[in-house]
Amino acid sequence: MKLLIYRIYQFLVMLPVLLIATVLTAIITIIGSMTGAGRIFGYYPAKIWARLFCILTLVKVTVAGRENITKGTSYVFVANHQGAYDIFSIYGYLGHNFRWLMKKELRSIPLVGYACERAGQVYVDNSTPRGIASTMKSAEKLLEHGMSIVVFPEGARTWNGKMRRFKRGAFMLADEFKLPVVPITIDGAFSVLPRFKKLPVWGHIHLTIHRPIEPEADGHDINQLMEQSRNAIEESLPAGQHS
Repeated sequence: MKLLIYRIYQFLVMLPVLLIATVLTAIITIIGSMTGAGRIFGYYPAKIWARLFCILTLVKVTVAGRENITKGTSYVFVANHQGAYDIFSIYGYLGHNFRWLMKKELRSIPLVGYACERAGQVYVDNSTPRGIASTMKSAEKLLEHGMSIVVFPEGARTWNGKMRRFKRGAFMLADEFKLPVVPITIDGAFSVLPRFKKLPVWGHIHLTIHRPIEPEADGHDINQLMEQSRNAIEESLPAGQHS
C-alpha cells in the first residue's frame, strides 16, 4: 500500500515538479554561464536541483568525511557508480565546486546537454584517438584553472551492486597535474534506483569522503593509486558489494 501511494505521488507531484525544475535549472545555467560567471552558475543551480531531486524522492543523504577536503583546493574525486542517484547525491551534498567527466552521449539530451556544455562539464569521447586527445585537453584546461573534477572510474553503473574494474583515465590526469585523489564511497544508491529500473524508491544514501591520496614529488604511481583508491572505497561498503 505504501509503495502504491508513493507511486501515485511520484506521477502526480514529484515528476511534474522535477521536470519543471530541470528545465529552469538548465536555462539558468546556460544564461548564467554565458555572462561569464560559469564558475558559479556551472555548479550552484545544479546543486540545488540535485538536492531537490533527493528531497522530493524522499531520499536522505548522509555525508561523512567533509573535514578531509579543503575549500578552494583542486582534487580528482573518484567514486563507485551504483546508480543514477550517485549524481544527485554527489552534486547536492559533496559541498565542493567541481565539474564532471561525463559520457559524450549525454550531450544529446535536449537543453540539459547544452547546459552541461556551457557549465564546463567535460564530455568523454573514447571512440577515436582524436576524441581521447580532445577529452584530455578539455580536462587539462579545467584543472589548470583550479577546478576539481568528479569521475566514476568504473565507467558505467553496476548491474549487481558490486564494483566493476577501474579505468585509468582519471588517475592519469591526477598524475599529470600532481593533484590529490579523493576516493568517495557511495552506499545505498543501488537500492534507490539501480540501472535496470525506471522509477526510484525512497531510501538512505551514505557518502563517505576519504582522505586525499597525495602525490609524491614526481607524481603518482598510477597502478598503486588505483589500488589505494579502490581499497578505500570498498572498505566503506557492505561485504556483499565488494568485487
